[in-house]
Amino acid sequence: MSEQLPITIGTAEELICQLPGLTGAVNKLEAQFNFQTMTAGWYGDEDKILQTHVSLVSAGEFSVLQQQKQPGERFDFADDVLSYHNSDLRQVLCIVALTSKELALFSQRRELVAAYLQAKIHKVLNLIATQEKLFPI
Repeated sequence: MSEQLPITIGTAEELICQLPGLTGAVNKLEAQFNFQTMTAGWYGDEDKILQTHVSLVSAGEFSVLQQQKQPGERFDFADDVLSYHNSDLRQVLCIVALTSKELALFSQRRELVAAYLQAKIHKVLNLIATQEKLFPI
């Protein structure tokens, strides 16, 4: 049995079907961001480690999820990013939409997917860091 990493990135099945290679790129980013947040001191107190799940979804699914209530305090970071912070459980659920324009670009230029997601998720994690009073990465 293996322990779950503090930061996990999930991808909607719809996106995996549209963007071949997305799963591999997301796995690399998950490892990278866990390392970067560790070196930034996010995990100093093992009893208070913040569990963060980033969920990549389509714009349509994002619209549906915006209407649903999740546990925790809601933060709307952008038109395509929202998060729920459950301070009692030290958990964050962050929902990130890939817009139809982004998906159209990625279908034409697949080589951009990893770098674009890296920049987008990096920005999101720094917004979470600000809310949780952690050092940015």
